[in-house]
Amino acid sequence: MSEFSAQPELTLFPAVDIADGKAVRLVQGESDSATTYGDPVDAAADFAEQGAEWIHLVDLDAAFGRGENRAVIRRVIRSLRDKVQVELSGGIRDDASLERAVDMGVKRVNLGTAALENPEWAASVISRYGELIAVGLDVRGTTLAARGWTREGGDLWTVLDRLEDASCARYVVTDVTKDGTLKGPNLELLKQIMERTDRPVIASGGVANLDDIAALRELVPLGLEGAIVGKALYSGAFTLRQALDVASD
Repeated sequence: MSEFSAQPELTLFPAVDIADGKAVRLVQGESDSATTYGDPVDAAADFAEQGAEWIHLVDLDAAFGRGENRAVIRRVIRSLRDKVQVELSGGIRDDASLERAVDMGVKRVNLGTAALENPEWAASVISRYGELIAVGLDVRGTTLAARGWTREGGDLWTVLDRLEDASCARYVVTDVTKDGTLKGPNLELLKQIMERTDRPVIASGGVANLDDIAALRELVPLGLEGAIVGKALYSGAFTLRQALDVASD
């Protein structure tokens, strides 16, 4: 390979978080901080039109254990079929909820609380489903957050070692203190995690501007596969098309 070969691009995952049937954004995962942005189908369609290859779809009500948005999620997935791949997160904690997600046609499922509270089940589905399963590592400092980020979920490094032993395919890493704040991603946390795993990592939380996208892209050679972007897109800091240009430049 030539020393002038292009660096692999960073995959972007525009986020569509759903609560009470609407697309919303939270600040630091606080349920009472929601700002509503309308119909999730419209939000997903706009991202698809701008060139998204993936959508990061989250059922916040299921994550918080206060209900679910299955019908809306099904509509979003159906509207994107054959156009964009969907990564689904929120409330997937047992065989029944996992099988429902698979039946809806998602390309990937993110486990959160279940990977922390039911490690034997998580290891079992990681073994059975392989690349379909990613695990979300939602972090405050080095303490993981569970149950919609309302409870502590154990030590980051202990859980990561356990997931590595289970051959987890990839990790979605969120600094909870950064999420929805537009204060920049936690690059140091990402580097520390990538030093401990050969699995691909997806960054989440804090992206505020195109410089942040460029900074994340610099981590691709270290193992960063992608980045989830939410609040910055909804607030108009930049368009997805602009971010995709930077991510692939």
